[in-house]
Amino acid sequence: MTFQPNSPEARDVAYHIHSYTDARSHQEDGPLIIERGDGAYVIDSSGNRYLEGMAGLWSVGVGFNEPRLAAAAAKQMEKLPFYHTFGGRSHGPAIDLAEKLIRLAPVPMSKVFFTNSGSEANDSVLKLLWYRSNAMGKPQRKKIISRLRGYHGVTIASASMTGLPINHTSFDLPIANVLHTGCPHHYRDAHDGESEEDFATRLATELEEMIEAEGPETVMAFIAEPVMGAGGIVVPPETYWAKIQAVLRKYDILLVADEVICGFGRTGQMFGSQTFDMQPDVMVMSKQITSSYFPFSAFMINDKVFEPLADESNRIGVLGHGFTGAGHPTGAAIALENLKIIEERDLVANAAEVGAYLREHLNSFRDHPLVGEVRGVGLLAAMELVLDKQEKTAAEKPGQLGKYAADRLFAHGVISRPMVDALAFCPPMIVNRADIDGLIGALRKSLDETAKAFDIAV
Repeated sequence: MTFQPNSPEARDVAYHIHSYTDARSHQEDGPLIIERGDGAYVIDSSGNRYLEGMAGLWSVGVGFNEPRLAAAAAKQMEKLPFYHTFGGRSHGPAIDLAEKLIRLAPVPMSKVFFTNSGSEANDSVLKLLWYRSNAMGKPQRKKIISRLRGYHGVTIASASMTGLPINHTSFDLPIANVLHTGCPHHYRDAHDGESEEDFATRLATELEEMIEAEGPETVMAFIAEPVMGAGGIVVPPETYWAKIQAVLRKYDILLVADEVICGFGRTGQMFGSQTFDMQPDVMVMSKQITSSYFPFSAFMINDKVFEPLADESNRIGVLGHGFTGAGHPTGAAIALENLKIIEERDLVANAAEVGAYLREHLNSFRDHPLVGEVRGVGLLAAMELVLDKQEKTAAEKPGQLGKYAADRLFAHGVISRPMVDALAFCPPMIVNRADIDGLIGALRKSLDETAKAFDIAV
């Protein structure tokens, strides 16, 4: 593609390297430039309007032009634009937000630690849990178990916990002491004829066998999303979490709930841990905490985690970890206002109600020749695309079918995201039924056009 000299597209190609992008292809294709937001919609530099079916990056709960968040940011900027939390310093927004989060927690939590992104938060959790093991005189207890297809970020440690090959290949990852057990996706990973109940039992058994093989005295924690996000919006079988947690309790292994996508209403309850009756020791939060109006994240820990950390910091004289922008007053002020909006407008209930409406209409496509599975919970959903329903196979090149369908959906005004050959849907929590009707109409056209392109009769 030829770009106009000095155009935004040409300058982007000249100066900008993009996340999760083929850098060589980007030099040819150039960027899509989004100029402004309007509720659940965004508008590009050519004036095209799209329903943001992914809420940006699973994250803009209250929409793309909420004036109350802009006002909260401006007010805090005028009063105290920045201060840190090192050396016992603090400020009102961080204190208020820490208290708010502890009060929102679905299980007893003790303290909040602030970071700047989900990746940083998960990286910090692993680091502090290693610190905790040393504090408890158990230096051998350093292993953490994650899951295949789980997503926990992109720093060296968090990418190691992520269970996706693209985040490991050519990065020399994963690091030592990070293990991966099975993914709870019944459609893809169950044995022939295996019920969801039996599948959940097998996964729990495999986890226990891994713990025994590694040595229970070496395993400190298990980290998981209540519902897998970037791994394909994988909703676990009904008994999965009860069985997994029974194994963790048996061996006194900590549970870290990665709520970065699920938190603050996305699953139809305030936290995914509530939706699946999880009892975590650590809860990691980001994305919808500020609706991504500001880079911000946090994690909560219970007393079981906090007390050894406190003792060790006292022994050494300091807890030698932290970030300049952690607990940033502007970010904290935005988060507090964002949480007020979520509560005042009952967006958690809206996510449950409109999410059920979305899944109902997605399920109406089950007979379409391209649709292998529809799955979801709350305002999270995915449609698995196949060319052969019996074999559950798509095109020869993984992801080719999903990308084509997502491109057609984009042409019809809906931004989705292909996760290999599954289309993901995670719109802002302010969406209504009319927005979903528009999404479904665009999806119908896109599926039919995709079927035609792959010589599948509709």
